Amino acid sequence: MRHFPLNTLAVRKRLLDVVAATLALLVLGPLLLLISLLCLLQQGWPVFFLQERTGLQGRRFRLVKFRTMRQALDRQGRPLPDAQRLTATGRFLRASSLDELPELWNILCGDMSLVGPRPLLPEYLPLYSPEQARRHEVLPGLTGWAQINGRNTLSWEEKFRLDVWYVDHQSLALDLRILRATVAAVLKREGISAADHVSMHPFTGGQS
Repeated sequence: MRHFPLNTLAVRKRLLDVVAATLALLVLGPLLLLISLLCLLQQGWPVFFLQERTGLQGRRFRLVKFRTMRQALDRQGRPLPDAQRLTATGRFLRASSLDELPELWNILCGDMSLVGPRPLLPEYLPLYSPEQARRHEVLPGLTGWAQINGRNTLSWEEKFRLDVWYVDHQSLALDLRILRATVAAVLKREGISAADHVSMHPFTGGQS
């Protein structure tokens, strides 16, 4: 597999990101509006879920997704478990990965790329091993090598190993392969949830 010098690859990846994200937002505009209305009717305001994540070299940015959970608290004022707060619309959005579409805006802003390790929470930064931290040597992605090789059915260690593999083998040809496989995985709804959990268990460091 041919590999471009990283500076050339970065320029080509950025061009692909901007063109693809712009076209996708234009084409999917009516769908985004429809999803926004559904979220507003079932969950109320806000429609979008904003959360701080870590990107290239550990820099922080605000990830934007469609909100999939209602704001519900128990008698002690604590949020109910994710499974109880997940709405019918939210369940469909997660199963179809449509909740991720607003991240196209993050791509346009330069915080993310179409392909790369998924951006995770800032509190995970001190928990990574030096090898695992190498996942931050590239921009985080809307999809990635780990997402087409098991997604949330993988352990954290397996995910990070695949992320670092991508860092060491990145190329435009590999990105296009990942994007094609992502479409197939989304259509099959593979690897959406970890066992006995709505999404992925929190990373606590060490062995999961």
